[in-house]
Amino acid sequence: MANRPKSRWLPLAIAAFGLQTALTAAPIAALAQTDRVQPIEVTARPITRFQATDPRRQRFGPLEFRGGLVLSSENSAFGGWSGLTVEPDGKRFLAVSDEGTWLSGEIAYDGTAPAGIRKASIGPIRALKGRHLDKKRDLDAEAIRALDGSLTKGTVLVGFERNHRIGVFPVIEGSLEPPTRYLKLPVEARRMKANKGFEAVAVLRDGPYKGSVVAFSERFPGEISRHAGWLWVNGEPQRIELTDIGDFEITDAASLADGRLLILERRFRWTEGVKMRLRLIAAEAVRPGARLDGEVLIEADLASEIDNMEGLAVHRAPAGETVLTLISDNNFNSLLQRNVLLQFTLTSDGKAAGRP
Repeated sequence: MANRPKSRWLPLAIAAFGLQTALTAAPIAALAQTDRVQPIEVTARPITRFQATDPRRQRFGPLEFRGGLVLSSENSAFGGWSGLTVEPDGKRFLAVSDEGTWLSGEIAYDGTAPAGIRKASIGPIRALKGRHLDKKRDLDAEAIRALDGSLTKGTVLVGFERNHRIGVFPVIEGSLEPPTRYLKLPVEARRMKANKGFEAVAVLRDGPYKGSVVAFSERFPGEISRHAGWLWVNGEPQRIELTDIGDFEITDAASLADGRLLILERRFRWTEGVKMRLRLIAAEAVRPGARLDGEVLIEADLASEIDNMEGLAVHRAPAGETVLTLISDNNFNSLLQRNVLLQFTLTSDGKAAGRP
C-alpha cells in the first residue's frame, strides 16, 4: 500500500526475515532439483497510483506512470524476482530469481495499464549440460537480458553473483534452457564480494558499441565514489565506472533503442526504508575507460508504490512510446515485502548527460 508507514520495515524485519527464509528454503531447493516446468497461477492486484501524497499525479519528470501490479502466487517458489526481460511488444516476459528459478508468462493490459499475468510457468535454472544447481552460491541469478532472437526462440544473458558469472542461455517457447557458454570474466571479478557481484546486465542496442554487453557489480570492494562495471568489446571485458550518488547500489541496467543506457539503483536503510532511482546515460558516453554520470530521471521512497526494485526492462508500446517495466525482489518475505511490477512511459523529452 502506498500509504504504509516507513516503520513497516523496522522492528519485525530481522525476525520475519529469518522465519520466512526457514519456511521457503526447502521448497525452493526442491524445485531446483527437478527438471519439471510448472504452470502456475499468478494473482495480480492493480496499482492505479504511484504516489500516495499526490494520488492524481501521473507525471514524474520525463516519466509518466502507466500502472502497476502486486504479484503473488500460491506456488512456494514464486518470488525473489531480481532480473527481467520483456519482448519488444511488451507482452511475453522472462524473469529470474535469486533462488535459481525462472518465471515466464505474458503481461495482460487494460488499455495501456498492466492488468494481469497470463500463461505463467516456473522452472529451475540449469548449469552446463543440464546439471542441477543445488548450492546457494550457484543459484543466485540477479539479471537477465535478451541477446538475440525472441523469447519464443532466442538467447538471453543471465548474470549471477556469489559464484560470479554471466551465462548465455537459449530460450525456447519461454523456457530457459541450460547455458551453452559463459562470457569471459574480467580479472577484477575475483575481488567481488559474494553477495555484491553481477547485478546488472545490458546489451547496447545502438551507439558506438552497438551489440556490446555491459555489466555492473552491485558494490565493488574498496570503491566509495564510483561503481565498477565492464563493457565487452569483441568478447573482451573493458573497465568502465559509474559515479556513486548518495550511496545507492546498482540493481539493473537496460539499453534504449538509441543506445542510451538506463541504470536502476536502490538504497536501503533501517531508519528510512527502501529508495529507488533511475539514471539515464548518453550513448556516446559509454566506452572503455569511461567514468559515467548521467541524469537522474526519478527518485522515490516508500511514499510511492515501490519495494526492493531489482529488475528493469524496456519495450516499445503499440503507439510507439518507450515503456520501462520494473520488478521487485520480495526476498520471499511476504510479511513485509511485495513482488511489485511497475510501468512508466519515458516521454520524448527525456534527456541524458554523460561524462567521459
